[in-house]
Amino acid sequence: MSVTLNRIGLARDAYKGAATTLCAGCGHNSITNHLIKALYELGVEPHRLAKMSGIGCSSKTPAYFVDSAHGFNGVHGRMPALTTGAKLADRDLIVLGVSGDGDTASIGLGQFMHLIRRNLDCTYIVEDNGTYGLTKGQFSATADVGSVQKRGTVNTYEPIDLCTVAITLGGTFVARSFSGDGKQLVPLLKAAIAHRGVAVLDIVSPCVTFNDHEGSTKSYEWVKEHEEAIQDPSFIPYYEEVQVDYEPGTTTDVRLHDGSHLVLRKLHELDHDPTDRAAALKVVEDGRRTGQLVTGLLYVSPEAEDFSTREKLPEQPLRDLGEDDLRLTRGQFAEVMSELA
Repeated sequence: MSVTLNRIGLARDAYKGAATTLCAGCGHNSITNHLIKALYELGVEPHRLAKMSGIGCSSKTPAYFVDSAHGFNGVHGRMPALTTGAKLADRDLIVLGVSGDGDTASIGLGQFMHLIRRNLDCTYIVEDNGTYGLTKGQFSATADVGSVQKRGTVNTYEPIDLCTVAITLGGTFVARSFSGDGKQLVPLLKAAIAHRGVAVLDIVSPCVTFNDHEGSTKSYEWVKEHEEAIQDPSFIPYYEEVQVDYEPGTTTDVRLHDGSHLVLRKLHELDHDPTDRAAALKVVEDGRRTGQLVTGLLYVSPEAEDFSTREKLPEQPLRDLGEDDLRLTRGQFAEVMSELA
């Protein structure tokens, strides 16, 4: 039996990991499958991939894909700090963080916000189910006002919208999608990985055990009835020639720094410009006000400087620098001290 290999000669199985231990039907498992597809089709080299996570059902996900890649599972809410350290130590790493609505919007909110404003070059995936699945289904900070717990409790607190937070703090790639929509999610994942800077994907991922009932706004049924996709995205990587002729006026072509293209075909009556930050905030707020889950690429700034570039870090990974590279000579030290006198 012949096996189809990607551009670097690897089969799809090379991007798989351990068997999942999550509940059958969990939206997180769908996200894992979409990640495997995206990484395989992009031809990501496993030794260049660093998978980072914190604590929660979502943070188990890195164990389920690319088992030959680097990985670090940190303490609750501290994944952004670990991700920052990994990327600063080796700019050549493709850093992919997987978190949840609790790990990001509650205990990890502060670290998440500073990662965004620094524009660290990484992909940050939030598997968002609006509930704490490991502690029996309490509301998380992303649960909508009026949503109902499985035991009947109604949420009365305003949610933290992670896309709004990311856009407001200077996130340079912000998108929202649904775990059950691979056609939309896979191209967004590819574009997020290709983007230089922080790429935040808030992915609504129903919890089949605690938050998939009537009254939940994170259930499969509610999302399918209330989702408003603003684009149908296609991703063309830098190593493929752009050959498709799209009709003028029906698409937006976003060219990323590496030469890849994200082609957005308009689906919604709203002609949304994803490079307009104010428009991105408005489309999220309009969706919230009308009870719709707006999905697609909300905002992108392809030319923004990432953290390592802004801080003028050397192209050579810090982990490869020796003592002679890092230690000042006596003359250099004396010169520095004289400037401080």
